[in-house]
Amino acid sequence: MSTPDESVDELGADVDQVVRKASRTVDLGHRALVVSVAVLVLMIGMLLPWAGGHVGWQVLGGAAGPIPQLFAVTSTGFGVLGSMLVLITRRWWIAWGCAIGGWFASVDGMLAIWSQQSSQASGAVGGGPGAGLILAVIATVVIAFQWMRAAWSRS
Repeated sequence: MSTPDESVDELGADVDQVVRKASRTVDLGHRALVVSVAVLVLMIGMLLPWAGGHVGWQVLGGAAGPIPQLFAVTSTGFGVLGSMLVLITRRWWIAWGCAIGGWFASVDGMLAIWSQQSSQASGAVGGGPGAGLILAVIATVVIAFQWMRAAWSRS
């Protein structure tokens, strides 16, 4: 039989363990649904035209030039894969990585749209951004915004 002091010590150890775990995780709440829908929209955008008749997954493979490909890589990496990791693990530091990487991908997306609007002068693939590229940029901005809010929400 344990003494009252041992019981209090065990309880204190359990509380410390719960506090440590809580300090490493993030509570997503309704943001999990918003991020999940935005990831789905981003994945649908990968199936639609992005640049010069190439769809998003072809751009990911390098079919439409380096700037759209950079956006395809960063949006897939941070937007899809990173978001899945955070949704599964709920780790605070991964949420920060997705927030920062998501904003980087958002800037890449704006550059990808710009490159498609002005690429006729350089002879690169262009003729205007496709619907999939615009949809992917919007989804990436939403994902980055939600991860930034989630990362800052940790108290």
